[in-house]
Amino acid sequence: MIDQGIKSRPVYERLKIDPTGLRHLLATDAAAFLSDPFVAGAQGLEVWSVGSREAAGVTARPMTDKGRNFRSVQQMLDRLAHRLEHEQMGLRLYAAGQEGFLWDVHGIAQRAGMGKREIFLTHFGSQARRVHCVHCQTFNERVTTTIVRCDGCGANLFVRDHFSRRLSAFMGVKVDAEVPGDVPSAEQAYL
Repeated sequence: MIDQGIKSRPVYERLKIDPTGLRHLLATDAAAFLSDPFVAGAQGLEVWSVGSREAAGVTARPMTDKGRNFRSVQQMLDRLAHRLEHEQMGLRLYAAGQEGFLWDVHGIAQRAGMGKREIFLTHFGSQARRVHCVHCQTFNERVTTTIVRCDGCGANLFVRDHFSRRLSAFMGVKVDAEVPGDVPSAEQAYL
């Protein structure tokens, strides 16, 4: 029952340093990404991460003056918005993590005036989705099935493969709109 043929789903590539940048900042919501070869091989890369590096089993790249560890994603996003408000041209922003996080970072960067060629995203971690209910505008986090009950209005939503970059979420539409109560069984699709 998964949508086919929808082209709004982002395609991600492995991160690599943009040599035209003067400064480089990586933001990640997954401390385990710090073991990625991109991080180990990048000279002058400032790294912002969330969570305990030790709990993620990361021993490489100690946090120095070129790195910060945040206690929550929201704290990092708030600091990122503040940092980008005062940043000069030449910064290249890299983000690695779950899809909702990537597009939150992307939105903050665009509101601060950064262009598409200055922002690089790669998916890392769970495939769980952020789903936006088109009926009540509620965001449902960490959805792993094709059908989910909306946290806001209680509707059974079909999780479309349509991704909104503006909302940083996949669209959820009422699955039983035409025949109330006729809800197919959910499939585990996004682990």
